[in-house]
Amino acid sequence: MSQAEIADYGTTRDGVMVRRMVLRNARGMSVGVLDYGGVITDVNVPDRDGVMGNVVLGCSNIGDYQTKSSYFGALLGRYANRIAGAKFSLDGEVFHLPANNGANTLHGGPKTGATPNFAHRVWEIVRAEAQAVTLRLVSADGDNGFPGTLTVEVTYTLEAEDALRIDYAARVEGRATVLNLSNHTYFNLAGSGSALDHEVMIPAGHFLPTDAAQIPTGILLSVAGTPMDFRTPQVAGARIRDEYEQIVLAGGYDHCFVLDKPDAAMGLAAQVRDAASGRVLTIETDQPAVQFYTGNKLDGTIPGSHGALIRAGDGMAFETQHFPDAPNRPHFPSTRLDPGEEFRSTTIWRFGISA
Repeated sequence: MSQAEIADYGTTRDGVMVRRMVLRNARGMSVGVLDYGGVITDVNVPDRDGVMGNVVLGCSNIGDYQTKSSYFGALLGRYANRIAGAKFSLDGEVFHLPANNGANTLHGGPKTGATPNFAHRVWEIVRAEAQAVTLRLVSADGDNGFPGTLTVEVTYTLEAEDALRIDYAARVEGRATVLNLSNHTYFNLAGSGSALDHEVMIPAGHFLPTDAAQIPTGILLSVAGTPMDFRTPQVAGARIRDEYEQIVLAGGYDHCFVLDKPDAAMGLAAQVRDAASGRVLTIETDQPAVQFYTGNKLDGTIPGSHGALIRAGDGMAFETQHFPDAPNRPHFPSTRLDPGEEFRSTTIWRFGISA
């Protein structure tokens, strides 16, 4: 197999050199990946006229990824999304986590410090081929309060038909842990400007309502008759200013949608269409849910790799995952991982063109 293009990208504040790998297929699609946080820096695909363009948000240098990025393109762990009260119980023991989102833990813990979350660590490059990159991270027992020594491998594979496949694998040693892995890429199929004019379809009849701190209340609520209903294509921003409590609390969409598909089976998670460029993104996953986020907290202070400041609505994330706060909600699908078990999951982003 031919090797991926690898180049130095910059040095972290700790003096570690970050590498950027580029995957390419025969059709001209390319994907940039950092060993820092497994960050996807760019995804270049054609529009209906064949013009290539980058359809994801990102920073232009490693310094901004360390200090300014809102998880652009990054891998999330140990636990994507929120854990209420920065603690959970497992086998009768209470595990205390760092609170980095008010009183709660978001995306596994803080961005800085001795043990930052997975999005802000340099991963080991296990392999780097022209169409596939595998990254590995070992998270020690007690890392940010989580039990067990966890080894995670993530493989990005660029397929021939303009699809990026993400395969997650993990195992834990010593004692059981909880695990929720995802990727936090923000998409803008137009390449710049607002993404809120994109059409979005999410095949989910229910979502998880949250409180003001965006912690699930514990119930599943029907999307019927609400601005949360994306079972048929809807313009993302058409209802984002509705006086609907869940929209108001989150400042837009930042909710976990429960997918209408069999448990653990690959199925449709979302489809996004930009009428102007003709680009279409179809997301498939074996995870039970997708967190739909319209970048509500992007405030125009982050310089983007496309040469403009990034504002709310400039990109949308579709984070395939398990439910937030599942370790504290026994009736939610379990996120427990025991020694001797192997966690595996796949998400696929398929890019195409509409008429």
